[in-house]
Amino acid sequence: MATEALGLPFEIGASSAWLIWILPFIAALIMPGVGKISKRSTGYVAVGFALMSALSAASLLPMALEAHEVHDQISWISSIGLKAGVLADPLSIIMANVVAWISFLIMIYSTGYMKGDKSITRFWFWMMFFIGSMQLIVLSDNLLQVFFGWEGVGLASYALISFWYRDKKKDHVGTEGRTVLGLLDYYSPTHAGMKAFIMTKVGDVMMIAGMLLIFLFAGTFGFRELMHDTAWATSMSAQGLLIPAFVLLFGGAIGKSAQFPLNEWLLEAMTGPTAVSALIHAATMVKAGVFLVMRLAPLVFALSAAGILADQFFEIILLVGATTALLLGLQGMVNSEIKKVLAYSTGSQIGYMMMVLGIAGLSEQFVNGFTAGFFHLISHAMFKASLFMAAGSLLHVVGSRFMTDMGGLRKHMKKTYAFMWAAGLGLMGAPFITTGFWSKDSIFGAVYTSGHEWAMPIFAIAVLTAVITAFYTTRMLGLVFYGSKSKHIQKMEEEGHHIHEAPLSMWVPYGILAVLTIAIGLIGLSFEVGLHELFTEYLEESFGIHSIHHEIENSILPGFLDGINPVALAASLAAFGIGTGLGYVFYIGRWVDPVKFVNSNIFFYAIHKVILNRFYLNAIIYWCFVVAPLWLSRGVFRYFEKTAIDYGMNSGLQKAVGWSAKVVQGTQTGVAQSYLFVFGAGLLFVVLILLI
Repeated sequence: MATEALGLPFEIGASSAWLIWILPFIAALIMPGVGKISKRSTGYVAVGFALMSALSAASLLPMALEAHEVHDQISWISSIGLKAGVLADPLSIIMANVVAWISFLIMIYSTGYMKGDKSITRFWFWMMFFIGSMQLIVLSDNLLQVFFGWEGVGLASYALISFWYRDKKKDHVGTEGRTVLGLLDYYSPTHAGMKAFIMTKVGDVMMIAGMLLIFLFAGTFGFRELMHDTAWATSMSAQGLLIPAFVLLFGGAIGKSAQFPLNEWLLEAMTGPTAVSALIHAATMVKAGVFLVMRLAPLVFALSAAGILADQFFEIILLVGATTALLLGLQGMVNSEIKKVLAYSTGSQIGYMMMVLGIAGLSEQFVNGFTAGFFHLISHAMFKASLFMAAGSLLHVVGSRFMTDMGGLRKHMKKTYAFMWAAGLGLMGAPFITTGFWSKDSIFGAVYTSGHEWAMPIFAIAVLTAVITAFYTTRMLGLVFYGSKSKHIQKMEEEGHHIHEAPLSMWVPYGILAVLTIAIGLIGLSFEVGLHELFTEYLEESFGIHSIHHEIENSILPGFLDGINPVALAASLAAFGIGTGLGYVFYIGRWVDPVKFVNSNIFFYAIHKVILNRFYLNAIIYWCFVVAPLWLSRGVFRYFEKTAIDYGMNSGLQKAVGWSAKVVQGTQTGVAQSYLFVFGAGLLFVVLILLI
């Protein structure tokens, strides 16, 4: 924690770390007051505070690049010895800068995209509240504080997904009237917001259970404290509770990062404004789960190396990530809504990150997978935020979320066309010129050289997913920008609407991120090497994880590619070439009609239908957890509450009492002899019973 070595006093570094997440919260608190004075000013306030937060994050970068850290704490819950604190180490500082600067650009974009919205003050409040909560996750030094930020981003996500809560048809996602297993595949903003809230809460409950289980043994939530004294881990391991505790924590990451099987909420989350999709569901919140795993992974790996913890934790991460990467990638190939394609892509690419973090923990060379996962996180945050914002411009101009309502737009939106190609090439992994190429290649290399028994099957899944990614990205660009204008656009033009480029405030932010995707890609190998060296030093100093260097025989490669695994490189090039080539044949060159191709035989048709219907996972979840419980509750109401309680207990009992009253009333003759006869008969009956 020697920040003085850089000429930066500890107090200044600590203050900057606190301000990164406190400033957005201050902006959120004052936003309603600013909105009362001037709604127009709310955007300027949001952009200003986002910039101040980003500058605070940037001020810590020199310290991070020297592998130093700031760990500052204050008293919080003194009765049980809990402290609140910030942990600004290389991992959190770089992550905080990614979040802060992309958030700042999205705030600028939002001033144009949300212009004229009647609820703009509410929008800015929740956006700033979200940024503060996300930075709280990144910079917290303990699990409990992380959980406060965790719930904050979840609340903001719910509010922003449901932002257009009047549920107008234009704000729905899905296709009106389309059904899957008898259920409508058409969702309103309020429905989508509730779905996201409930599904992520499943993971949140698992997460808090894991946290409390660890606290029960360790007496602390602090990351550094858990590492310094591992007696708690030995005790938990002896009782068979250590792996379940970490798996429960990973459950929170599964929910928040939309990983299988809690991935279905992310697709409907596209009902929110596109700025929300860019910020929350591409660049930041869905990365929270990845960041949590990256925060925990070195600790778990160190425990595994010490023989305290087995490998099952990393195996679960690996399998969940690989499954999600392939499952959601396939779905991105067939959907016609542009934001949904990008959402599928986001879940798939996060699956890549989880997959390589899982393989890192199962490999001797932990730092390779750790670096590859983080590099891809940075890379993906840039090009996916750019793609989402550009998609928002398309929706803004065309007035439709369906790519089939677009087409031929490259002549009318030249800037958006160029920037979407640049960002799209990053997603596809265009060789040697994009960040996506280098980060995916590093993932391929980490998986291929891991030496684990599952390395080859996982490597095959990773390469296949890369082919699929290149295909659906080319498909998206082809449907939007190539071919003739759709009937929808022709109708718009006939009605006097002019197809034009997005305003300056919108295209500049996604243009900057698209350019960075190429610019950093051109020096991508140097960037990866620098990141690798930084994390090698960080992991060794903070967790005692030593890097084991293996020489790679790659004499067939040019000198500037020293250190690159030739098999991984060949796989990267092949995946890009095959995926892009197939996409070009179907959607840019239009040499083959995709509809006729799918319908050409029953096998292709069946596969297409299964993928289009989301492998029926979404419908099964609704049937099992929504429809069936509703049927059960209605049955209980109809046959138990209404029949047994209302009729049986209330009406039936009333009738029984009335009948009994009439019987008793009939015996009331007023003749003493009759009463005496009844008494005698009853007495005789009792005597006979006793004698028998």
